[in-house]
Parts: sequence; structure tokens; C-alpha cells
Amino acid sequence: MAGKRLRGWIVIDIDATVITATSDKHGAAVTFKKTYGFHPLACWCANTQEALAMLLRPGNAGSNTVADHLRVLTDALAQIPNSCQAKILVRVDGAGATHDLLVHLESLNTARRTVRYLVGWMITDLDEQAIARLPATAWTDSLDQDGDLQPGYHVAELTGLNQRTGWPEGMRLLVRRVRPSARHRKNLTAFETRTGWKYSIIVTNIGRMWGIAGSHHPQWLDALARAHAVVEDRVRVGKAMGLRNLPSKDWTVNQGWVLAANLGHDLDCWLRLLTLHDQPGLDRAEPDTMRYRPYHLPARLAAHARRRHLRIERTWPWAQAFVLAWQRLTNLPALT
Repeated sequence: MAGKRLRGWIVIDIDATVITATSDKHGAAVTFKKTYGFHPLACWCANTQEALAMLLRPGNAGSNTVADHLRVLTDALAQIPNSCQAKILVRVDGAGATHDLLVHLESLNTARRTVRYLVGWMITDLDEQAIARLPATAWTDSLDQDGDLQPGYHVAELTGLNQRTGWPEGMRLLVRRVRPSARHRKNLTAFETRTGWKYSIIVTNIGRMWGIAGSHHPQWLDALARAHAVVEDRVRVGKAMGLRNLPSKDWTVNQGWVLAANLGHDLDCWLRLLTLHDQPGLDRAEPDTMRYRPYHLPARLAAHARRRHLRIERTWPWAQAFVLAWQRLTNLPALT
């Protein structure tokens, strides 16, 4: 993240997506995107890319429903071994900027577990007034994911200029400004139009992350928050594994389908992590690539002398990768 490795930290990304429906199904409704279907909420682990939990919801479910966020986060933590003793970072977009969610995240901190968050924030008039009071020297160039400077993109600390009561103690506000693109111009506020910048704010309880030098700097935290965008890749892959369409009119059957699709997604992630991590073109392959290469195996299963032999086509380009994956899987130690 921004040129630094988050050693020892587990990163959880929370986001919702839309699954369209072409027929009348139980729970299908008009979504906030004016489509028709479902609006599930999910947690992904950025370390392994696996889906930790997914809550199927009706299409008209709210984006910032606190109860749904708490439920899916609780289910996700239950999937992490020894999560009660881990260092966990939770990233959410603006839908998570609710008082109850932030208070809950703070309450998860114990003597043995550290929980930090980066959450998007809906800018209000008070926020814009605080931004207007920032001196020019407060703005610094932001960082890209390689840790290099991004001239023309700026970050500043807003904590202290925007006094808010009732929110968790120690919460920091960081503001980012960019030149608005054509698609942003029609949604600019009067303040943004006057200044010529598009602003966004994140809130965090990160003062310093253990073992990571410079983790308190607004520049680095801004880059860490923007890396939440990788969740869109997880959404795309999940839909490629079967979430694109729910098969039944029955809600319970579709819940089972969501679970099965996520199990397939997780098996695909762990196969690549455990066996194909050093194979170019397969370590981060998309589902269609995995289906075409290691999964669709041109081979014959033959029996001879009371033994079974898998005879792989010699000219198949990924024969060695398949054999390597098979050997690594069979050499894994048994669970105890």
C-alpha cells in the first residue's frame, strides 16, 4: 500500500453491489441505480481476495443500513482464525459513515485485538467551511500505490478545524482535492465550483499502525483508503463465479446459490495462493482464464494394475502448471 507492506494486518473491505433480475423473484425490487434486482452487502479479505461473508438483500435495501453492516462484519470476523487476537483494518466507502458503525468498530478493540478503520465521509456545509480555513501550506501532494508523488492531487489534515460532538474520540478527518473531471462537474457544490476543486473526506482512527513507518501521515492514509477500490475487482470476479444471475424465484434457494458461488470464489483464490503463486499468468488469473487453462483438463483417467492413472495431453501448454499445483496440494500438511 503506497510503497509499504502491511505486515501482520488483515484488511477487510466492505461494499455492496447490484445483481440484476430479468424476472419477478422474491426480494427483487428497484435498486438505487434504477435497475431491478438485488442489493447484497459483502466483506472481502484484501490479503487473500476471498469473500468472507455476503448478505443477500432486497433490491431496495439502503446503502448505509447500520444493522446490515454490523451483521456482515460480524460474520466476516467469525471466518478469520483467531480474529480476537488480530490486527484488523476495515475499509468502507461513504455508506459506512454512520455513528453506530464507527462506535461498534471502536468497541471491537481489546487488549489482544487492534481494529482500525478508514471510512468515506459525506461532506456537509460545516466540512466545506473547515476546508475553506485550511492554509495553502496545509496541502501536500498525494501518493500513488507505488509510494510516488502525484502532482496535482493534494491531501490535508482536517482534524481540529471541524469540531464534531458525539463521534468516537480520536477520530481524524483527512481531505483530498482533485481537479473535477467532466462527469463530476454537474454534481459540484457551490463551494467546489468557486474553488475549482473536487473534495472528498475520509475518517479514520489510525494514529499510527504498529510496524509501519510513516503510517500516521495523511498522504499515506489517503493512498491506503483509495486502495479500497480493489473491491470492485472482487465484485466482478464474484459475478463471474455465478453471482451475475440468481437462478430461482425462491429467496432461500437464492441464498444457497450466493453461498455456493462464494465458496467457489474462495476455492479459486486459495488454489492460486497455495499452488500457483509463482506461475506467471495464473497467480492472479481471472475466472475465465482459470476455466480455460487449469480447470478444463484435456486428459483421460485410466485404470491399470489396480491403479488409476491420469493421462494428460502432452501438447497442453499448462500441463506442468497443473502437475505442480497437484503436487503442492497433496504435499500440504493435514489439518489437526
